[in-house]
Amino acid sequence: MSDVIYTVRQFNREVRQLLESSYQKVWIEGEISNLAAPSSGHLYFTLKDEEAQIRCALFRNRRLRLRCTVENGVAVHLRGQVSLYEARGEFQLIVDYVEPAGEGILRRKFEELKQKLDREGLFDLSLKQSIRRIPRCIGVITSPTGAAIRDIVSTLERRYPVANVLVYPVAVQGVQAAPQIVQALVQANHAPLCDVLILSRGGGSLEDLWAFNEEAVVRAIHASQIPIVAGIGHEVDVTLSDLAADFRAATPTAAAESVSPDRGELAGELISRNRRLKIMIGHVLQQQAQHLDLLTSRLRHPADRLRVHRQDLANMTARAFFASQAINHQREITTLRLWQRLNNASPHLLLEKSHLYVDNLNQRLGHLCRNLAINPVRELSSLTARLHGLSTRHTLQRGYTILRDAIDGRVISNAAAVQRGQALEAELAHGWLQCTVDGANTHDRQPTDRSHASGKVITHNKRN
Repeated sequence: MSDVIYTVRQFNREVRQLLESSYQKVWIEGEISNLAAPSSGHLYFTLKDEEAQIRCALFRNRRLRLRCTVENGVAVHLRGQVSLYEARGEFQLIVDYVEPAGEGILRRKFEELKQKLDREGLFDLSLKQSIRRIPRCIGVITSPTGAAIRDIVSTLERRYPVANVLVYPVAVQGVQAAPQIVQALVQANHAPLCDVLILSRGGGSLEDLWAFNEEAVVRAIHASQIPIVAGIGHEVDVTLSDLAADFRAATPTAAAESVSPDRGELAGELISRNRRLKIMIGHVLQQQAQHLDLLTSRLRHPADRLRVHRQDLANMTARAFFASQAINHQREITTLRLWQRLNNASPHLLLEKSHLYVDNLNQRLGHLCRNLAINPVRELSSLTARLHGLSTRHTLQRGYTILRDAIDGRVISNAAAVQRGQALEAELAHGWLQCTVDGANTHDRQPTDRSHASGKVITHNKRN
């Protein structure tokens, strides 16, 4: 059990808020009773059935929008919001819409069929056909005894009396209405004599207009190849046929006006077009006259034309003569050039040039042969002299000696490489010397004392 203690006002307010948040809009069916209509314009009544009842309030601003009368004993469908009157703690329904119970069923059927056909594309605006501005024949599908046909015919006679009007008589209310309307639409499209069809009837309740909400009628309107203008009921009456038609008019009179041009407007347009046509014809005639004057000025006597032709012929003859002269001259120049080329290509001339060329080659060959015979001898003598100057024998003849080890024949170039008592051989330009080392000097100068080297000389022509 909660420990919170409410005041009556607090509790009623919380309950009201709970009810209003839980039930936004509800539909309730019942019978009106205990109706009260105070001077404020509001209505207060009880909605009941066999087992229960609920208090209802219909405020003045909503009441003025209703199309039906609220009376005791009437079965209705109410739409409203659940609430609580805090001052007395009374549970109630705030009503915003009222309709007779039978009409409510039709209304729901209307909405369901509307949604279904809309999903199938029967109300697609992109599929609507255009209405011919000046129709030759206008078909009217309506009751032949109703007020709608009289309004349509009188409007057409006033605005467009030259139009042919073809009436397709049908019932516009009751069980036979829908089949007859479908048959009339099929008949009109089977023999397309009309440029546009008007589907019309006067005003009435939703039940009275229900034939124009039948699915078969709506599909026949959608399948029609002839444009259809719907003028059903009053401006506030909207049927499914209105939505499926190519054009919706508020009333039958408006439907007739939408398919017929105004006679005064047509007359004004004809006068305007006649004026523009006269202006255009005047311009064309003026242009043709100017063209005729130009042709007249260009017209010449045949003798003048013959004279001009003779002059043209003489000019052409002279041009042809000069052209032929030029061609002959060009041919002579070309022939001379060909003769020169042919003469230059003569075999005798070619043979003479060849003999001169061969003689020139023979002379150059003789010079080359003599140069080849002399130059090698000279070069060989030069190389021999250079080789002799670089030979060891030539060096020895200038007083130099080659000193070798007597055992292994190694050339001695450094005094530090010999030892006392070591046997050496000295090669001279003529002969050999067998020497024995008495001493050595490692300085880079010539020895002043030559007494340290002694040996015996053996002269021979060849080393063993």
